Amino acid sequence: MRILVTGGTGFIGSNIVRELIARGDDVIITGHDAEQKIPEFSGKMLQPSFLGLDWEALDAVDAVIHEAAINETQSMDEREMLRANVDSPLALFEHVVKGRCKRIVYASSTAVYGDGPTPYTEDQELHPLTPYAVSKKKLEEEVTRFASAHAGVTAVGLRYCNVYGAGESHKGRRASMIYQIAKQMQKGNPRLFKNGEQKRDYIYVKDVVTANLRALKAKESAVVNCGSGTATSFNDLVALLNAVMGVSRVPEYFENPIKSSYQEHTECDMSRAKEKIGFVPAFNIKKGIEDYFASGLLD
Repeated sequence: MRILVTGGTGFIGSNIVRELIARGDDVIITGHDAEQKIPEFSGKMLQPSFLGLDWEALDAVDAVIHEAAINETQSMDEREMLRANVDSPLALFEHVVKGRCKRIVYASSTAVYGDGPTPYTEDQELHPLTPYAVSKKKLEEEVTRFASAHAGVTAVGLRYCNVYGAGESHKGRRASMIYQIAKQMQKGNPRLFKNGEQKRDYIYVKDVVTANLRALKAKESAVVNCGSGTATSFNDLVALLNAVMGVSRVPEYFENPIKSSYQEHTECDMSRAKEKIGFVPAFNIKKGIEDYFASGLLD
């Protein structure tokens, strides 16, 4: 297949690109030199600019995996979020389906659930708390309408939930809390919001790659959760990292300065992902952290 991966030099995108190359696909990416380097990649990289993309290079792709986005969850610039995270991908999808593209997979987020009840189910009421979350909710709505209006097009949205793993080092403070806490623990005690019992559903990036490849084969359009299905508290995360890293750090707690827009508990019901795209996570939190550490990219 000839596949366009937007955000192909980013965290999740670079992992997807490597897997597509390994299985022999013809890959085009959009990306930036400041993100992940992919030595295996020798194809065409389209760098977005003020002049826009090289649209002619996109006239004959079989599928799009859309990962590019402004993912600064604390940004309050809703207009820019909607331009980058909704208007731009819709313009891209309109272009590629005029050619032979019939399959679209795109990144959404469990941020759309906000402070809703857990475990999250895809048909519960959404309550986005930030412009980022609003943009992802809007993208889902627009792509659902788009797919319905274009016969033969299948579009699957994946609501990512706290992805971690190799390829996130360039993200700085936007990297996963697993990465950030591990880096703190290399030097001393980690700092956590009081009282460390907030919970997150962490999904390993290798599982996310699998979910994207499964979604490419979906029989119908859908939006599904993309998590591990289990929530882990920050305190328990520190204990797991202590064991893997061979240290004995103790959390230091401080007040949460962003409490009004902060999700206290994220956890996904993964039954619809299994039903719609045949995806079942292979890594629990312990296995994922151990594999991450074994890669040498967490130590």
